[in-house]
Amino acid sequence: MATTSRKIVIVNDRMQTDYRYEIVEPEGRNFDPAFKPQLTPGQMLELGVFCGKYMNDTQAEFPASWFVRARLAPGRRDPGLNYFGLDASQPLSEWRRKGWIHDDDPRGWFQWYCRYFRGRRMLGEDQRQIRRWKAFARHAAQVRLNCEPGDPFCRPRQRQALLHWAYDSRAI
Repeated sequence: MATTSRKIVIVNDRMQTDYRYEIVEPEGRNFDPAFKPQLTPGQMLELGVFCGKYMNDTQAEFPASWFVRARLAPGRRDPGLNYFGLDASQPLSEWRRKGWIHDDDPRGWFQWYCRYFRGRRMLGEDQRQIRRWKAFARHAAQVRLNCEPGDPFCRPRQRQALLHWAYDSRAI
């Protein structure tokens, strides 16, 4: 199954201390056949997601190449850093309240995706997150239904949210 040498990643950031996971697949490959993200984590960070605050203290965990052109806020969250220039996120407290957060990924779906992209696999949790990702496609359908093709000013909040889920809403 695994086609790469296994590697243990040790995470020490503001939300996790001495958290460990194993990379069992090559980066960016061997995804579940139902999971076909249109953007890599690095592309998402470059486009501008989560008001520039999601990954600021996690750079040691991920490839430096992801952060070369990343739009990161040096201070407070900055909606202007998002591709569509507005905030399309709910607070982490709301994610927790709705039961969307798994203990291994306290920052939510995007953290799971970054680790999955790197090659971590978690039976059960991967399937749950992939189901959530597939369900989010309804927003792309709404943009297609309600907007002229290529009109980036139509439903920009929904388009920004789609970027947060690795759907390339610029192409709708």
